[in-house]
Amino acid sequence: MEKISIFDIYKIGVGPSSSHTLGPWKASLDFIESLHHLSYDSITIELFGSLSKTGRGHGTDIAIQLGLEGYDPKTIHTEEIGFYIQKIQSTKRITIGDRQLDFDPVKNITFHQYEDVAHPNTLTYHASYLGEEVLQKTYYSIGGGFIKYKGQHDIEDGSVTLPYPVQTGADLLKYTTETGLPISEIVSLNEQAFRPKKIITQKITEIYNTMFECVFKGCNTEGVLPGGLNVKRRAKALSKTLLGDKIYANSEDWIAAIRLNPKDFNNINKWISCFALAVNEENAALSRVVTSPTNGAAGVIPAVLFYYYFFCEFKGKEDLRKFFFTSGEIGCLFKKGATISAAVGGCQAEIGVSSAMAAAGLTELLGGSPSQVLMAAEIAMEHHLGLTCDPIGGLVQIPCIERNTMGAMKAITASNLALTSNPDDAIVNFDQVVKTMWDTAQDMNGKYKETSEGGLAYNVPVVFPAC
Repeated sequence: MEKISIFDIYKIGVGPSSSHTLGPWKASLDFIESLHHLSYDSITIELFGSLSKTGRGHGTDIAIQLGLEGYDPKTIHTEEIGFYIQKIQSTKRITIGDRQLDFDPVKNITFHQYEDVAHPNTLTYHASYLGEEVLQKTYYSIGGGFIKYKGQHDIEDGSVTLPYPVQTGADLLKYTTETGLPISEIVSLNEQAFRPKKIITQKITEIYNTMFECVFKGCNTEGVLPGGLNVKRRAKALSKTLLGDKIYANSEDWIAAIRLNPKDFNNINKWISCFALAVNEENAALSRVVTSPTNGAAGVIPAVLFYYYFFCEFKGKEDLRKFFFTSGEIGCLFKKGATISAAVGGCQAEIGVSSAMAAAGLTELLGGSPSQVLMAAEIAMEHHLGLTCDPIGGLVQIPCIERNTMGAMKAITASNLALTSNPDDAIVNFDQVVKTMWDTAQDMNGKYKETSEGGLAYNVPVVFPAC
């Protein structure tokens, strides 16, 4: 049984893509660790499949270089990324540990167009010395920032014994029935097998703070997103319109101003969209976000969480704990039973999963039973089945940014439906929708799996300016 922590689903990183940016970044970090005690004077990287087709738009080459130089996506000063990359490009040199190597990104990183690879997100690193290869390592970026290397076996981690091992939604319901505990408490007890309770609390606080900082920054930044599509940011203008003449000097004042806003349907609806836009505009700008479960879908969870924070009965840190435990476990179940990679399953694996996660977390906060929590997750995913991934120009902007607003609204609707329904009357259960999503993923045409070869990406041709 695969053992996944919610903190494998919720990871702090840099946009715009968990599979195309964060995964390759982590692959580079792993590769340089493998180089210890080896003599080498050159490094080259080959990209295949979806990584090759949309890697430039997703910043894959940028992530590879930053990883090779040892930068941590969790702590790097995102405002300096442009400077770091420009330095490599202008000097044609890269620093790996205490070594400097000749490195021209155009020559040393190859985007292959053929697809005969074991996974759609494949990249291979080569290290050589005096023209002879000393190390070759192939990685698969399997979604959500997870990576595996060729030849790696899934070995049961005997160091972690979960009190409530969970592989399916049915497992969760069995434990909640036996113990009388809500889903969040079952997950909490499992998480304590991975790390001490104090560390869990710290990580939840860190994740929440990162989400809030991302929303606040996105709601206060204007301009045009990078990449060449000339997409204008909208979150700041929408926030300003909603706040009217209210003036704020800091994030605390901003929170107070939102709380004074009218709580009618249209106003709340617009704020939910504003929160989601803010996060994914930041994501597109290579800023810091929380992968949840991916970068392209990073706006859904914060939008729903801040909907509850501002417009429902927020009770403090205990609510954050419940929300992240419950929503995170739903992400784990989709990772185990299906996929969270758009290159494998289309956007249903990203926005669909994030919407299901958000719906589950919200439902528990609003007093739903464990059965209603899973019902909300099922409803949210059911109405994302078959959603394609067709980013225009290979950028995580159109339709990705707006899709986060849709995913958030569907999550809230799914929660409301579940809370007013009897799960015993449901025709479709959670585990069935997970299997259906996986079946759909396997049947989906490759043009709609983050390759930008079909859908909007095909019908909306874009000509980028010459570099």
